[in-house]
Amino acid sequence: MVLGIESSCDETGAGLVRDGRLLGQAVASSMDEHARYGGVVPEIAARAHVHSVAPVVRAALDEAGLSMGDIGAVAVTTGPGLSGALQVGVAAAKGLAYSLGVPLYGVHHLAGHVAADTLEHGPLPNPCVVLIVSGGHTSLLLVRDLARDPITHLGDTLDDAAGECFDKVARVFGLPYPGGPAVDRAAREGDPRAVPFPRPLTGPRDDPYAFSFSGLKTAAARWAEQHGAAGRELPVADGAASLQEAVADVLTRKAVAACTEYGVGTLVVVGGVAANSRVRALAQQRCAAAGVELRVPPLRLCTDNGAMIAAVGDLLARAGAAPAPLNVSIDPSAPLEYAALCPAGT
Repeated sequence: MVLGIESSCDETGAGLVRDGRLLGQAVASSMDEHARYGGVVPEIAARAHVHSVAPVVRAALDEAGLSMGDIGAVAVTTGPGLSGALQVGVAAAKGLAYSLGVPLYGVHHLAGHVAADTLEHGPLPNPCVVLIVSGGHTSLLLVRDLARDPITHLGDTLDDAAGECFDKVARVFGLPYPGGPAVDRAAREGDPRAVPFPRPLTGPRDDPYAFSFSGLKTAAARWAEQHGAAGRELPVADGAASLQEAVADVLTRKAVAACTEYGVGTLVVVGGVAANSRVRALAQQRCAAAGVELRVPPLRLCTDNGAMIAAVGDLLARAGAAPAPLNVSIDPSAPLEYAALCPAGT
């Protein structure tokens, strides 16, 4: 049984996985403490992890009806993420692995998001196309054997990630933090065709699988400013619906096109923005039209959690991957190349 620990940003997560099956998990979020600042404050996040990591491990074990002695390996996020936050999780994982005498696995945070889907739908098809969309990352990947093979990047964001775009525009619209869920809620009452926001990097000469949301963010901000300058009330619902439609359109258009070009029959959409209702609906619609199977984890596994890290550790252990040394360090800006991430410490 693998214990997974996640502490890359503002959620402290612990999960327990054995043979691809989720046995228990717990998550503590410090999001409310960051809300008044309009974004994550690294020092606050790190302190929250210190207070939460032991309780969430205990809560996950209690949910599974297990004890510390049942843990056979520990997996932990070693990057990317906030440096101080990562250090807390890695320190806890090292202490547990050493005291229990079990292997330790360093895990790339984004690989965790990919593996989260296996806890709901079973092993990933080999190959599959994976769309990762979150507050800090937007990537389109070609994934084969997640535990053994290198991960191929078909395209990544050149500037703002999709979730970052939602957060920043939500602030301009006067919506609360976090912006993604707030935009999704506001959009329910709006017209997605009300505002002709641009679809960045979708022209014939553009990189077919790269993403850029900075221009969309600016266009939405200028639209809001024009209403303010004219003394008109901002139609927030229409703006939110139109923004959400633009983001979902770009994400799903490129993802389904990649499946078609590479002859891949399955699209997996993961990450926090995979919880967005319009992204899920439009992905389903376009995958059905293209004859592509769509896999999206349940909402509880879309945002950061320890279960997804345990899922990677479980895959690595079953694949016979070498454990990380106990001096494993963190890499806050680690590129996604392999699921295992074991930077050497000093």
